[in-house]
Amino acid sequence: MPAYRFEALNAAGKTVNGLVEADTPKAARTQLRGQQLVPLKVDPVTHSEGEASRAGQMFTRRVFNATALTIWTRQLSGLVVAGLPLERALTALSDEAEDPRQRELVSHLRAEVNAGSTFARALGSAPREFDEVYRGVVAAGEQSGQLGSVLDKLANDLEEQQALTSKLIGATLYPAIVSVFAVVIVVALLVFVVPQVAQVFSSSKRALPMLTQFMLGLSAFMRQWGWLLGLALIGGSAGLVWARRLPDFRLRFDAFWLTLPVIGRLAKGYNAARFAGTLAMLAGSGVPILKALQAAAETLSNRAMRADAMDCLDQVREGAPLASALAAKKRFPGLLAMFARLGEQTGQLPVMLQRAANQLSAEVTRKALAIATILEPLLIVAMGLVVMLIVMSVMLPIMQMNTWVK
Repeated sequence: MPAYRFEALNAAGKTVNGLVEADTPKAARTQLRGQQLVPLKVDPVTHSEGEASRAGQMFTRRVFNATALTIWTRQLSGLVVAGLPLERALTALSDEAEDPRQRELVSHLRAEVNAGSTFARALGSAPREFDEVYRGVVAAGEQSGQLGSVLDKLANDLEEQQALTSKLIGATLYPAIVSVFAVVIVVALLVFVVPQVAQVFSSSKRALPMLTQFMLGLSAFMRQWGWLLGLALIGGSAGLVWARRLPDFRLRFDAFWLTLPVIGRLAKGYNAARFAGTLAMLAGSGVPILKALQAAAETLSNRAMRADAMDCLDQVREGAPLASALAAKKRFPGLLAMFARLGEQTGQLPVMLQRAANQLSAEVTRKALAIATILEPLLIVAMGLVVMLIVMSVMLPIMQMNTWVK
């Protein structure tokens, strides 16, 4: 049954907004009049309305962020596993939604399901909220008749991905904040403090220490050309962001990123864990291996590893074992190919892939925390050394003047 968004007047003359289900707009108005409401506007709920328009989607925030989508999926799986029909489960979630945009989206999904569409097809009307992997897992659950358990697996996968991302962000956040404050403090000292030293000793005919001369020269450069340096950094960053939208440049840049000593290994582990976890979830939900491989490859943020995954897909389509295809791609960790081989030999490929994903995730988290633990004191020491050099450049002329007076 379609859903309609209405604006009406109640008995007290106040404007009331909400949603109502009816077969036609006329039936919706009749239903509102039966509730002692005077309808002013009745419009069908469509996802395009909730998102303003296709062209304007980039300027609007998503209805579900990562946390909200995980919670919503967990709630839906719980209701379906409990034996509640899908339509009633969506009705309950729509009634409980506090965000009007979320309520409209769920009402739209419920209307699509009531009209005879499958749940996966209904989710396809909101591709910005539910990606291809999400829709593929739901479609497999509907085909196998195990939608509740599949949704539960999907919620677990979303939680694991969110936990891994949160750990990586938490490990790198403190060093990033320390680095930013260090740069700001050093620039402030060079621009505002060191020039005062130049004014104090400008009347002296004595040669200043080399460290002081260097700091004065660096200060003069920052005051004269600092704005140009800032513009160059901003322009370079903007140019890099624009260039990464070009497929060829993005592929080369991501391939280079993987070759970096520390960051590259973390990127390999993170993408491999995401790939293995998604592939395990899809294969375990009954999605055909070729379709699962394609969907898992498209979740990779690194385009070089995505290209390797698509090559693996071509090899598997031609009859090669998945383990052999993965082993031929050196960008994927050898552990992934090893677990894939064990899974193929034992007939438990989804289980082994999930174990590989868990082990890779744990390894990435451990390395990120170890790097953050080492970087924190190093950044503090480096900042202290720079500040000490600036202070020494100020103190050395004073000490020199005391020597001259004596």
